[in-house]
Amino acid sequence: MKALPQLSAKDRKNFRAIGHKLKPIVTVASKGLSASVCEEIERALNDHELIKIKFAVGDRDIKKQLIDDLCTQISASQVQIIGHIALLYRPTDKPDPRLSNLLR
Repeated sequence: MKALPQLSAKDRKNFRAIGHKLKPIVTVASKGLSASVCEEIERALNDHELIKIKFAVGDRDIKKQLIDDLCTQISASQVQIIGHIALLYRPTDKPDPRLSNLLR
């Protein structure tokens, strides 16, 4: 498992500005973090580096725990959480300029 990328305050600010216009790519619902959901999040992070995920779970504590577990499981950094939307970042070795949200 890779270490979680550490983000400076400046990085977080820049990522929040970029993430403002993004739409959630994946929705995590009542079934939680199934294998297929994790695979889709992995694919999205490999393609885009910075993604939004919507958590459609009722309880705030459950949502927070799911986000923490997901970040640990996929080695991503949590940039921001607003309501039911989490903004996650994980750098890619060779980003595709056509797909990366950071290079567009």
